[in-house]
Amino acid sequence: MQPILRFMENIIELDKLELGRHSYEFSLDNAYFNNIEKTELLGGKVDVKAELNLRATTLSLHVWVDGVVQVTCDRCLDSMDITICEDDDMEIEPEARSLDLNWLAYELIVVNLPLVHCHQPGGCNPEMDALLQSHLCCPSEDPEIL
Repeated sequence: MQPILRFMENIIELDKLELGRHSYEFSLDNAYFNNIEKTELLGGKVDVKAELNLRATTLSLHVWVDGVVQVTCDRCLDSMDITICEDDDMEIEPEARSLDLNWLAYELIVVNLPLVHCHQPGGCNPEMDALLQSHLCCPSEDPEIL
């Protein structure tokens, strides 16, 4: 396991920046997701782009995330990939001293995950499918009914 300090490079000290636009590009990978406690994300590789616009009285940020994260399927409990491609604009409070781009990207990913994580029909673990079917009072032809 890699130390969490590796990710300090994407924490921006706002009082050290000049006014104007600043661009950042980095990736969140398995090492990052493994260092976060109590997360539903098992791993992944997500490219992040951020554009910070620092003005005298305001600070705006646009963040893009694009990649794949792994989660646990709610149905069969195997891991599965979810593609993420999102962006968001945000205004940052003027009294903020630093900005953790890693965490903001992580939050953008998590907020945009589907509520139900389930493989496409036929994609679940066949052994678990059979076990689930055996516990139904009326066996179903449609795996989506579970």
